[in-house]
Amino acid sequence: MNRELREKARAIFEAGLAAADPAQQVEDIAMPVPGAGGRLMVFGAGKAAAHLGKAVESRLHGRDYSGRIVVKYGHGVALERIVVEEGGHPLPDASGLRATERLLADLDKTRAEDRIVFLLTGGASALLVAPAEGLTLDDKIGVTELLLRSGATIQELNVVRKHLSAVKGGRLLERMVPARVLTLLVSDVIGDDLSSIGSGPTALDPSTFRDALDVLTRYDVIDKAPANVVGHLRAGISGTIAETSKPGDGVADYVEHRLLASNRTSLVAAAEKARGLGFEVEVFAQDMVGDVHVQARRFAKALVERRGPAALIAGGELTLEVTGSGLGGRSQEFALVVARELAGHDDVMVLAAGTDGTDGPTDAAGAFADGGTWERAREHGLDPEALLANNDAYHVFDPLDALLRTGPTGTNVNDLVVGLLS
Repeated sequence: MNRELREKARAIFEAGLAAADPAQQVEDIAMPVPGAGGRLMVFGAGKAAAHLGKAVESRLHGRDYSGRIVVKYGHGVALERIVVEEGGHPLPDASGLRATERLLADLDKTRAEDRIVFLLTGGASALLVAPAEGLTLDDKIGVTELLLRSGATIQELNVVRKHLSAVKGGRLLERMVPARVLTLLVSDVIGDDLSSIGSGPTALDPSTFRDALDVLTRYDVIDKAPANVVGHLRAGISGTIAETSKPGDGVADYVEHRLLASNRTSLVAAAEKARGLGFEVEVFAQDMVGDVHVQARRFAKALVERRGPAALIAGGELTLEVTGSGLGGRSQEFALVVARELAGHDDVMVLAAGTDGTDGPTDAAGAFADGGTWERAREHGLDPEALLANNDAYHVFDPLDALLRTGPTGTNVNDLVVGLLS
């Protein structure tokens, strides 16, 4: 493996991470001041919510406030006055359920004089968990697992989540009113749609119960989904259960949303770093969506067709239909498909990784691939084709020392792909 290209790819990726650090943007935001006798409270959820909370606490030094944040296991940091709790992701769990119950109890009896700062980053859809009446945590886990494996997009998954929840789709905002709310967001959603980031707990929701049931139908999981889930959605369609927050409900007047960082923030910074390292840069795709395998083949083809020194950069969130029982994530699988396509090409390097520091249920953010990866795997006694078919990219890259391990990064703005041609 070309170590020089590998280090340059990592430096470009890290420049993208640094640009999406929400602490930089918080410095320019005025923190709200409660009315006479009112309280200042900081709540939040998401993989990067604790890091964002730390930045907010630095702005609130010397002031009286309280709060609670729910993060993914291992993504917590020590805060001064805000309680940090951990829960399961991408599947919700009992710890997240209990943490959300305590957060809702903290919100009890809000008043017009109160001010709330709500911190929302990717991952909140699983971490902020409160099943709607008549549903259980197991119901939500079951349907989430089905849709994750089916290849549903995050937007489609969140449409379903919002209609099974007591807090998503603006319903948390309904619990906060009449307090005034400032929501600070780090987007992990293509297009930065406020109603989809974290399933929009403080945003109006344009989707409906009918849309949610259509998602289950589209991915042919309606017969496999928990009966309570399907019954709940059908009851919503019939009007028996109230819809999520919609324009005209009046709650939107109580909230202001401020987007701090998104995938495009990282993409621009990564491109600038690549130019500084002497590469001619082309953005392969921003807001990249679609099937992992299709886009990986296109990316590899575009990279080798360029003249070096060149950098090909992409950002977004692809979908991966999981049919095997292996270990990996969409970035590692992207890298493994690229490795197959680049086999035999010299002086190329690709890094595909998640900006939150995790890719699928693994300890890696992503992986490096080059023209020799496929053959090196075989020399290690591996069958990369069979492992790819089993969605087991992790066990190709791990023995090759080609995984990128960053740990929690403090941000979460989808994935970045960096391709270099020397």
